[in-house]
Amino acid sequence: MAKQNNEYSLVTLALAGSAAWVLPGGGYWILGDKSRALVVCVTVALTFCLGLYIGSIGVIDSVHAKPWYAAQLMNGPAVILIAQHVARTNSYPVFGRPAEIGQIYTSIAGLLNLLCIVNAVYMAHHRQTQQEAN
Repeated sequence: MAKQNNEYSLVTLALAGSAAWVLPGGGYWILGDKSRALVVCVTVALTFCLGLYIGSIGVIDSVHAKPWYAAQLMNGPAVILIAQHVARTNSYPVFGRPAEIGQIYTSIAGLLNLLCIVNAVYMAHHRQTQQEAN
């Protein structure tokens, strides 16, 4: 019985973490905290989109800006698709201050989403331990 409960716990934690990565706020949505999910989704998405607006999609550069790309990747799988398109077409050069600001905004959005992913997994774990204690 303990092993089955532990496996269920791992599945729930993985589901909350995966949902939070695929769609910002998705982990909270699965946990039933819909208002928090909406706030996180809007905040992360607007910050990310503002970075793309300022610097263009060329700021998502998986080849020449790997540290920035690692942070941007926390925004979800859409970043992978954008990076592949930018690398394939190579027609979105960005330079100067707009590129820097766009990279900062998109990376901050990714790191904010990383915090929310970790928090959603923690909340799922905490709820399960509370239920097991009762």
